[in-house]
Amino acid sequence: MSVLIFDSNGELWHTRAEELGLDYISMPYYVGGEEYFYDLGKATDFKGFYEKVRSGEIPKTQALNPEDYKRILTPYFERGEDVLYVSFSHAMSGTFQSLELALRELKEQFPDRKCTVFDTNSISLGAGIQAEQAALLKQKGASDEEILSFLNEYTDHVAVYFVVDDLMHLKRGGRCSGIAAVAGTLLGLKPMLTFNETGGLSVIGKLNGRKKAISTLANKIIEELTDESIPVYIVDADCKEDGDKLRDLVLEKRPNAKIVRQIVGPVIGAHCGPGTLGVIFTAAKRPIPLKKD
Repeated sequence: MSVLIFDSNGELWHTRAEELGLDYISMPYYVGGEEYFYDLGKATDFKGFYEKVRSGEIPKTQALNPEDYKRILTPYFERGEDVLYVSFSHAMSGTFQSLELALRELKEQFPDRKCTVFDTNSISLGAGIQAEQAALLKQKGASDEEILSFLNEYTDHVAVYFVVDDLMHLKRGGRCSGIAAVAGTLLGLKPMLTFNETGGLSVIGKLNGRKKAISTLANKIIEELTDESIPVYIVDADCKEDGDKLRDLVLEKRPNAKIVRQIVGPVIGAHCGPGTLGVIFTAAKRPIPLKKD
């Protein structure tokens, strides 16, 4: 049986990862000329990060290189352990090309060891909720094959919706044109996004104002949540009051929902920007079904 790991772009809170026995790969970000590695909130200065972004600092993220992955994985292989890695969407970063190169080199050094990678085709708690459920199965004694079989089915039921407050952050990331970003900001439009059939991002709606954004996200959970035994994650990028309002709207209609409130980490926050709200939960199907091979 392999060691189960995920990465900090899955954003499970550090205490939850510890409870589940999940190791994780810390992903880097840069702000104010300093490099940091996200630690799932253990010692993260969220307030400082978002204050810098709101004051005009432009944070950056960077893919890990092959040497980073070799450094991370070598200790497992040296101990004679295989690895099952539940990763964020491969469509969202070039970091997985570095991982592939590292694994080829490590195979020469450790021919009997393997690292199996499961692409969640999601990010933030959309990936984290899948790692969480995999870890719960592992605690019950499930084999790697049983965990992968579960993930291949469960990933089709993970619903992720999020609304960004400022289109200019998406523009910097190449998610919308400069003209659309400026026009949308002036009109007060809030784009609602989800993950598409290949694990990338797609805009599925444009909402008129903050109040509409909060109510729409709440209604997504109210109408689509199918399994109240699995946590519902409501995340915010430094807009806790709005996230709490969203939570309260959901609980009015779905009082048994196991809602977990959490702040968006700096790596994801670097791309979506302050004011983003997101919801992650188990549904009958993904908002956009995955393309199957």
